[in-house]
Amino acid sequence: MSTSSYLSDRINNLSESATLKMTKLGRELAAKGINVISLSVGEPDFNTPEHVKDAAKKALDENWTRYSPVPGYPELRQAIVNKLKTENNLDYDISQIVVSTGAKQSLSNVILTLINPGDEVIIPTPYWVSYSEMVVLAEGKSVFINTEIDNNFKITPEQLEAAITPKTKLFMFSSPNNPTGTVYSKDELAALAKVFEKHPQVFILSDEIYEHINFVDKHESIAQFDSIKDRVIIINGFSKAFAMTGWRLGYIAANKTIAAANDKLQGQTTSGTCSISQRAGIVAYEQGLASVNKMKEAFARRRQLVYDLLSDIPGVRTNLPEGAFYFFPEISSFFGKKDQDGNIIKNSSDLALYLLNVGHVATVGGDSFGNDNYIRLSYAASDESLIEALKRIKAALGKLA
Repeated sequence: MSTSSYLSDRINNLSESATLKMTKLGRELAAKGINVISLSVGEPDFNTPEHVKDAAKKALDENWTRYSPVPGYPELRQAIVNKLKTENNLDYDISQIVVSTGAKQSLSNVILTLINPGDEVIIPTPYWVSYSEMVVLAEGKSVFINTEIDNNFKITPEQLEAAITPKTKLFMFSSPNNPTGTVYSKDELAALAKVFEKHPQVFILSDEIYEHINFVDKHESIAQFDSIKDRVIIINGFSKAFAMTGWRLGYIAANKTIAAANDKLQGQTTSGTCSISQRAGIVAYEQGLASVNKMKEAFARRRQLVYDLLSDIPGVRTNLPEGAFYFFPEISSFFGKKDQDGNIIKNSSDLALYLLNVGHVATVGGDSFGNDNYIRLSYAASDESLIEALKRIKAALGKLA
């Protein structure tokens, strides 16, 4: 019996996460003593703020160590409600908030509670690698709207209208975007909202996990438009803004029916998320954004640094991202070239592996994000590491013939 024959079709049809795969390959090289610079993982290189860690220690001392309510502690859900009102001018109550073990689980919960087999889910490309695979798990069908670097990877209302069919159930996107750093303005979101007004069967999943890493303006949520707010599901969490990736703390804000459905699903899978993480999350939201803004300043400096270095590499074309901490440069000019062993670079995955093996820099091929002509690199690393990484990338690409 083959290894895959006794596994479910569900798992056999699922692709491995490209970002985690490249991180794993980088670690394997590092274990052999090779100095690898990883620009593949979407993780701030800062430590969790001290006041948040202190809150976790206090929670341990106070014995917050038992099962937590499935949708999250009421105090945390209220802190989320307060945040949405104060920072985003959005009105919710705690019955519309469900806390999960990271924004990734929140995304998965929403898709599994909304999508039936055959339902269509519209996803602009490039998109975060797990979006389409979550649709696969729900037995839905992904419908992609392609965007390119020349328009800063943004879809138009006309493209959205053309993609909607009677089978469309969900539209999902992120702003600021992973992997491109694209940020939609209020006017651009308003134009998309006008399209959704004409299609009341379509729900909108708005992934706002990079909300606070925005270099162009204040964050705008598509949930601000009253005509469609009841169909918008906001995804957010603590991982990026508060450097809390390992704490696994995310949430949704949605209408009461969707929130209750997510509560029901989660009650049969993971139940409530880590009690200590939740107590720390309360303090993170209650004590403001000083640490977040300090981290954002560092990212802004690094963004300009990487933009200047990338722009100096022949054959690489890039724009200046507006948010998050990624670049998504166009690298198709290297397709068809050969490395020193005569191997042909056929696609972005080949190029990413080449940069790892020859330049010892871990990036991620754009094919997993929905566009094979690009690669993604994170600038959530020190200035020194970024300078060295871009030096290595330039040298390695210069060896291709």
